[in-house]
Amino acid sequence: MDDLVERSRAVIERGSKSFAAAARLFDPQTRAGAYLLYAWCRHCDDRTDDQELGFDGGRLPPSEARDRLAELEEQTRSALRGETSADPVFAGLAAVVRRHEIPEHFPLEHLAGFRMDVEGRTYRTLDDTLEYCYHVAGVVGVMMAHIMGVRDEPTLDRAADLGIAFQLTNICRDALEDASLGRVYLPADWLAGAGVPVDAVPAPGHRDGLVAVVRRVLAEADRYYDSSALGISRLPFRSAWAVAAARAVYRDIGRLVLRRGAAAWDGRAATGRGRKLALVLLAGGTAAATRLGRNPESAPRDGLWTRPAAPSFEKAARPG
Repeated sequence: MDDLVERSRAVIERGSKSFAAAARLFDPQTRAGAYLLYAWCRHCDDRTDDQELGFDGGRLPPSEARDRLAELEEQTRSALRGETSADPVFAGLAAVVRRHEIPEHFPLEHLAGFRMDVEGRTYRTLDDTLEYCYHVAGVVGVMMAHIMGVRDEPTLDRAADLGIAFQLTNICRDALEDASLGRVYLPADWLAGAGVPVDAVPAPGHRDGLVAVVRRVLAEADRYYDSSALGISRLPFRSAWAVAAARAVYRDIGRLVLRRGAAAWDGRAATGRGRKLALVLLAGGTAAATRLGRNPESAPRDGLWTRPAAPSFEKAARPG
């Protein structure tokens, strides 16, 4: 088990410095679970996009992408059945699911997000985009909440909200890079309203329209960041601090994209080391304030997209 955790720690520290920094704040058992879950998520993402730790990849030929996804689905189902695997990624998934009693439909929901990419899903409305965000990130928030000991559905909804906010931020930060690979996650109807054809998102002449759409999407992300605050208040202190830190760093990336405006995609938006440290320290204050019953950022979930019920997903997720 220690070898699996150590290998997974190396993956997160190479693949996501922001999440790695936040994960160090967890207690040892929660941190180990976060490492194992991240390693599986990263592996699945890399396999379907032919990347290494999220970099230097692209779109595979459709048939190869489908084959790889089918293999990932089978390996994941095998791990969820508790079958022994020589692959440390799936051995780690089996361990974290067993230890933290994560329902098996959640990892399968995550794979459904990769299927949306493999099948070339299009995103006409904001709800379409939010559905994608849930599968690739919101459900990871739900699984992380299980690792932190959360089981009540209202708090799991808030965990999904935070994952959705993270992914909306990613979509805005990476809008041009994704579009160059033929993937546009921004709502097509919003793009049309701003005069940006879906197949011309990277064109310099549409930069002002793209900024306008990204501004709207990041405003939606803020609603989900605000909603997630209540979930943070229901976590143990060290978990609350870690999650609040990740939330602060990612939200800051979105604000940087807004500040840059049309220059947002001239270089990848990222939070510098000094600012990241300051945000982590401030997040400690946020977590402490929730212990005292003070949570001024908390917002109701009125009008927010809500994650699907498990039975309907299971029926849709199985091949054939």
